[in-house]
Amino acid sequence: MNEHGPRVGFFTDTSVCIGCKACEVACKEWNGVPEDGLDFRATSYDNTGMLGANSWRHVAFVEQARPVPSGDGGGSGVRWLMSSDVCKHCTRAACLDVCPTGALFRSEFGTVVVQADVCNGCGYCVPACPFGVIDQRKDDGRAWKCTFCYDRLGAGLEPACAQACPTDSIQFGPLDELRARAARRVSRLQEQGTAEARLYGHDQGDGVGGAGAFFLLLDDPEVYGLPPDPVVTTRDLAGMWRAAAAAALSLAAGVAAVFAGSRR
Repeated sequence: MNEHGPRVGFFTDTSVCIGCKACEVACKEWNGVPEDGLDFRATSYDNTGMLGANSWRHVAFVEQARPVPSGDGGGSGVRWLMSSDVCKHCTRAACLDVCPTGALFRSEFGTVVVQADVCNGCGYCVPACPFGVIDQRKDDGRAWKCTFCYDRLGAGLEPACAQACPTDSIQFGPLDELRARAARRVSRLQEQGTAEARLYGHDQGDGVGGAGAFFLLLDDPEVYGLPPDPVVTTRDLAGMWRAAAAAALSLAAGVAAVFAGSRR
């Protein structure tokens, strides 16, 4: 996977995210990501809505009504769940499998990067992503997403979003170290009574071979807009190509037989 050093990643601890959106701003400023409208949706303080070509970081705001224990007066209260979403930089990345130009590549840091000057705008990578991360810009048709601040990594700097995060909700470092740190954090939260704390994307045995950007969640993945069981969409690609090749050979043999028969 990575011949140049340990694979790096993001661990996002949503339990300490305050929804400040500093990560969104830092990402846009450093990478020159265009303005995306910041529309008021009248349903949430979330004004970006989702990841896209012009939103490489997206802070989700989830408002939950929850019952208040009778000892605290009863009734209902509100819990806010906040999480900064980003490209998962999958271990088994379907976008890499389908890109015909090599615009998408696995970097020496184990991250997945799009080279905008090589992208031809075919859009194959968009439906291939199981997380719906990759998007095309309407003005030029090319695909865009988080680059993990590839230029900053090459200069020995951490990604802009992680540097800007005031609560260390977004943590950057060697992926193995982050996984160990995340496991300790979940155990600590559960011991303190937060039974719903769980990790998402850390399992190397999941459908994408584990993510390079994984999360500590306080509810089911669907609550945060994440697929519960993501799978690499090209998992059957080799079999499909074999079947197509077999069908082509069979067709060619049939045509040859017909041609030979007509000559007789």
